[in-house]
Amino acid sequence: MTTLLETRYRAVLRLLPAYYRRAREEEMVETYLWDVDQETQDQSRPTVGEVASIAALALRSRLGTVQAPRPYAVLGSAVRLFALFAVLLQAGSALVDRVLSLTWASTGGPARWDMFVSDFTAHGPWSTAVQAAEWTLPLLWTVGYIALLHDRRRLARVSVLLAALPTLWPLVGPLVSETVPPEPAYATASALLAWLSALALCAAHHRDAPPASLPVGSPGIVLMASCVVMGASIVLLPGAVDAVWAPATFFLAGSLAWLLWGARRTDRTSASGALALAGLGLLVLVARITALVPWLDVPVPAVYVGGALGQTAALTLLTAALTVVGTRALATR
Repeated sequence: MTTLLETRYRAVLRLLPAYYRRAREEEMVETYLWDVDQETQDQSRPTVGEVASIAALALRSRLGTVQAPRPYAVLGSAVRLFALFAVLLQAGSALVDRVLSLTWASTGGPARWDMFVSDFTAHGPWSTAVQAAEWTLPLLWTVGYIALLHDRRRLARVSVLLAALPTLWPLVGPLVSETVPPEPAYATASALLAWLSALALCAAHHRDAPPASLPVGSPGIVLMASCVVMGASIVLLPGAVDAVWAPATFFLAGSLAWLLWGARRTDRTSASGALALAGLGLLVLVARITALVPWLDVPVPAVYVGGALGQTAALTLLTAALTVVGTRALATR
């Protein structure tokens, strides 16, 4: 006779995908009921730890490996590639921004250096600590990227979660300090990009997932290429630069290269890569639009507005193309 506890366990196990339940449900129920007295099973419930463990297993099994059914394998591969590409994008952006800032401050005489240092020291010790964290923590995107590609998954998870923390301060800071509130739409878009990247890495690069690898190139060369493209976009067209300009430029260049390399491929990697880039492109497009909108009613250089509008159009077209390519590759067996 089925007890109430068994019914409750089976209800929780419905969190798992059907393919996994078919293979393991009976075994798991027997394991959970093994040491529970028959007379107390109608008064018992699954523990919080057991429910959390099943929920984590449900997430891992849906973001499956190559042994999983094809839809789950493709989804898992796409989320893992999304995390890798997003972390690379933010690692390159953080490196370029800080290298160029230090170069600007150290090559213009004492006045520039004092201006740079005053951002950290002019508003008291609390502000100094916050500014230092906002300046240094994003460098951990690079640590997370390198650690992930060297299969140091725990280090990668910790690094990207810490790297994403500064994106919360523009939203939380005005509530607990005298920080000037930012443009809410752009602050939200930036936080969304950072935290979806970090959470995707933590969820999809689980212990059963294959080691992360780039589709082409070595980790150092690809990171250097991202820095070169972003740095050149800033140096060659400084009038168009804002916080989104360089990352969006690198995304456009990298995604176009992906399309030219893999548009005719119909394997699982092509579908997963295109869908991963489409998801990342959508987030970059949202950040691009939210960064531009507040300046449309303000007198700003035409090169900035023109560059931002051009990027918006290119991101829209490229994201749509990646979605089409990924969907077609996914439909092809």
